[in-house]
Amino acid sequence: MLKTKVKAVVVSQKQLASDVYSLVLQSQGMAQEAKAGQFVSIYSNDGSRLLPRPISICEVDKEADTLRLVYRVVGAGTKEFSQLQAGDIVEVIGTLGNGFPLLEKKAFLIGGGIGIPPMLQLAKELNCEKQIVVGYRDELFLVEDLQKYGTVYIASEDGKHGTKGNVLDAIRENGLDAEVIYACGPMPMLKALKQYAQEHNIECYVSLEERMACGIGACLACVCNSTDVDHHTHVKNKRICKDGPVFLAEEVQFS
Repeated sequence: MLKTKVKAVVVSQKQLASDVYSLVLQSQGMAQEAKAGQFVSIYSNDGSRLLPRPISICEVDKEADTLRLVYRVVGAGTKEFSQLQAGDIVEVIGTLGNGFPLLEKKAFLIGGGIGIPPMLQLAKELNCEKQIVVGYRDELFLVEDLQKYGTVYIASEDGKHGTKGNVLDAIRENGLDAEVIYACGPMPMLKALKQYAQEHNIECYVSLEERMACGIGACLACVCNSTDVDHHTHVKNKRICKDGPVFLAEEVQFS
């Protein structure tokens, strides 16, 4: 795990939806230890923006030594990233965090919104029967990529694509079942999936999305409530960037 800034070269940038972009970066050795569920922190080239932006890894190409990051523009920092072009240089720390455990069990890979991208690399790494359930507000992205690695079920808020409703509605409508859940997305979705997993006695792993500062667990800016005492803070907290972002759902508390 690299914990110092390195320079990464932009290989390509592509717009996938109105506010969603796919950015491919290359930096010597950066991709070699990367795995599904981890993230990198990218620094702005604007000196007024001191903190890096954490972005989940969407896809890894170890031969080309590249990482693909799919992100949504939500502020000035990510707006700047969306203007990057091939050949540009950015400073990056990564790869960071703990990834998903790779279990050989019939699996749900569930992504909501910008929590969908980490499911692509996970689908590539898992050696099991995969049912990929993805939820969108409206515009679709990454569906064709995901379809290469498993059956994809879509939920959308307006019902124009797949099941009208959320990812659990899609699971129920299609009569799906699994032995393990891997999920990334908004907190209400993860909370509902944790409850669903408990009710159906399914192992469940969740990747938490949170605003981060240092990205390496030093500043305690990105903590979540946990069911046990953290050995670092000595309270019932977990550092999302260091202890996660992937957790066994039973380890974390959702408000």
